[in-house]
Parts: sequence; C-alpha cells; structure tokens
Amino acid sequence: MILIGTMNLTRTRETGQFHCPTCRSNQDYRLRSRRPFLTLYFIPVVPIGGAEQFVVCRGCKEKWDPSVLQTDAKEQADYSLAQFHEEALRSAILVVLHDGYITEPEIDSLIYISNQLLQRPVDREELGELCSIASQNRVLARNYVTTVSRRWSDDQKKTCVQAMFLAATSEGALDDDRAKLLADMKGILKMSEADYQSAVSEALQWE
Repeated sequence: MILIGTMNLTRTRETGQFHCPTCRSNQDYRLRSRRPFLTLYFIPVVPIGGAEQFVVCRGCKEKWDPSVLQTDAKEQADYSLAQFHEEALRSAILVVLHDGYITEPEIDSLIYISNQLLQRPVDREELGELCSIASQNRVLARNYVTTVSRRWSDDQKKTCVQAMFLAATSEGALDDDRAKLLADMKGILKMSEADYQSAVSEALQWE
C-alpha cells in the first residue's frame, strides 16, 4: 500500500531585530516560511502550494505579516493608537447595548465620546453601522474588553473606562446592571481601585 499525504514544512529564512507592535519595543525576530508538501511514506517530496511567510517575535511570540519589518516605530505607534480608539469606541457601544437597545441620548453621547474623548471622528451613519454589527454579533462587553485589552497601556485602560462610564451614564444615573458591568471592568482591566476611581473622576469632567 502506498502512503500519500500532505504536511507543512516551516523554516527560518532570516533573523534580526524589529519594533514589535505588541511589545512596543525592539525585539529579536525570526522570518519564517511555511509551505505545504505532498508526502510519500511521510517524506515530503513535492511542493503543492506557494510559501507563506510570517514574522515571529521572540519576545511575545506574536506572529506578524512581513510588512511589519518595513514600518518604523512611529508608524506602528500611530496604527496602534488608531486601533485602540476603535476598540474603545466599540467597548462603549457594547456597554450601551448591554440592555438590548439604544436611545437618542445614548447615540448623542457615543458621538461625543468618539469625537472628543477618543479623537476618532464618527457620524450617525457610521455609528449606526457599528451598533448594528455589535447587535448582530451578540458579543458581550465583558468578553470583548477581556480580549482586546491585553495590548492596552495603563493610560489606554483609563481612557476606555472613561468612555464606557460616559456611555453608561448618558441618560443619567447608572442602573444596577450597568453599575455591575463597569465594576467588573476594573477586574478585567486589572486596575487598582485608585486608578479606577481616578478614571471615573476624570470622566465626570467631560460631562
């Protein structure tokens, strides 16, 4: 019986240093190449596809497209900041949608939060699209923040807390569900009580 199968072969093509977007510092990297091969008796004999290249950071082990090697620290910092602003806005939207619907005061508040606090321009049409996507995906605010906040700095965590707090209080006092949701965020973001209260106090100045 002839045994035929496939397998991926991965090789290191290059090593060096780059500015890692996750580590936010210069780190050693490996440029890796992965290519599928047809195997005969478990021995790779014929390549059956193009090679895929990717960069692996030796610090955080994250994988990146090779284009990351062509961007400088400032470009990566600008991209990371824009990504954070997007994630903070989506976090605030999910807090508003925690009760299943959105009101006019909440819409106005989200536009204000995005344009002023986050410096991320948004209009009603785009906001409506973001809210629709969030409703359809049914992602919980707790789960979303847990996932995306791993790469946030301490200052970014405070800014996101402010955005979520302003969104949650856009119609006045906090209800019990949203109060608990915001309290949970302190643990999710691994913030001290002092930092959390400081973020909330600063948010009150935006109202």
